[in-house]
Amino acid sequence: MATQQKEVSNAIGLEEIGTERQEPKKEQKTFTVEEAVETIGFGRFHIALFLIMGSTGVVEAMEIMLIAVVSPLIRCEWQLNDWQVALVTTMVFFGYMIFSILFGLLADRYGRWKILLISFLWGAYFSLLTSFSPSYIWFVFLRAMVGCGVSGHAQGLIIKTEFLPTKYRGYMLPLSQVFWLAGSLLIIGLASVINPTIGWRWLIRISSIPGIILILAFKFIPESARYNVSTGNNKAAIATLERIAKMNRSVMPEGILVEPVHEKRGRFSDLLDSKYLRTTLQIWIIWLGISFAYYGVILASAELLERDMVCSLQTAAAAKELGDDSEESRSPCHCRLFAPSDYRIMIISTIGEIALNPLNILGINFLGRRLSLSITMGCTALFFLFLNICTTSTGLIGFLFMLRALVAANFNTIYIYTAEVYPTTMRALGMGTSGSLCRIGAMVAPFIAQVLMSASFLGALCLFSGMCAVCAISAFTLPIETKGRALQQMK
Repeated sequence: MATQQKEVSNAIGLEEIGTERQEPKKEQKTFTVEEAVETIGFGRFHIALFLIMGSTGVVEAMEIMLIAVVSPLIRCEWQLNDWQVALVTTMVFFGYMIFSILFGLLADRYGRWKILLISFLWGAYFSLLTSFSPSYIWFVFLRAMVGCGVSGHAQGLIIKTEFLPTKYRGYMLPLSQVFWLAGSLLIIGLASVINPTIGWRWLIRISSIPGIILILAFKFIPESARYNVSTGNNKAAIATLERIAKMNRSVMPEGILVEPVHEKRGRFSDLLDSKYLRTTLQIWIIWLGISFAYYGVILASAELLERDMVCSLQTAAAAKELGDDSEESRSPCHCRLFAPSDYRIMIISTIGEIALNPLNILGINFLGRRLSLSITMGCTALFFLFLNICTTSTGLIGFLFMLRALVAANFNTIYIYTAEVYPTTMRALGMGTSGSLCRIGAMVAPFIAQVLMSASFLGALCLFSGMCAVCAISAFTLPIETKGRALQQMK
């Protein structure tokens, strides 16, 4: 009997010991990637991330703006009509539109970093080939291929967004506009020197160098930790977060990383789920309109300068009085190269892209993404109509300066909003489809700014203004405000 009581006592004792050993496991601390990013905070890693991933904007701006500065030369070399010049830009954005969705799908499934690297290699390769184009058809085809590659550059923004702490996103992401401005100014400056001397082919070759150099810097940036945990690769995510903490001289949160694994990622149907349907449709409208307005301003600026349309009505009247019926004025293949003063005007108007950045940052962080975007879109609509005012060259520069500032602010805000509103499992696809719709606006813009504007100046301006007004309303009525909101990991 005593032996049985002893055995029972020992059994109870062993159970208590087992319970004590298991209790710490139940109380073990856990953390998510969001909590790790917030705990580590902002530091040297984020500065390096900002400089390297931000530089993707330099390369993208140079490739996109390249068409605006070489259009007069290819028009003269191949005796092109207005619609043929417009088609070059349209095909660039057609390639961008198709591959933007494809790269978005692949990035959500196979990683942001890999797709970013592939897109840069693709873009640099076809950009170099463009400089050897033997004919107009080859030029159009190769620039379309460049557009396909450039569409993957948006993954750089997604990587930045997913590594930045919440309170810094509203400040650091708008500052990325500085890199786009630098790329635009660089290509205009190079064009002003290279085009009149060694020609547009060398301009394309030299402008591809920054992209090639940047590819070498990608090895310093890791894959997104948020992407890694969404695929179940917690080991890689922890290694990345520990590396960031070490660079920032900070510490990791206590405990183990715990995130659910998402088997279904990058599905188009998720964008049209009832939770995101209205948001997605309104975002698509806004992206399309902003792109339509942005590239409309860029191409209209070049067209106004190339055709000397500072005051179109007065110019036409003066030409009629003077009986200007020369062969060049009647030719559908209008041929006039940019003068040094034209490049200066393009540089001044381009600098406008950074002019409203401080106000844009304040608006995004204090008024919120939706209200800030609706205000800048409404102002953009007004300034398009102001272009119809018959003014001096200085007045035209002022209007173009403000338009470039406003359309750049629009792009800043919608980029941030789109990256923040979707969860990790569909963020790249959300950005990709938005970028694809964006390029539809960019594809239409050349035919309005370079073809319709020649026939009906006011009609073209009304189209641009009306689209911006629609976008302002759509932005104001967006159902979700992302200001101060943590990035969502799952739907």
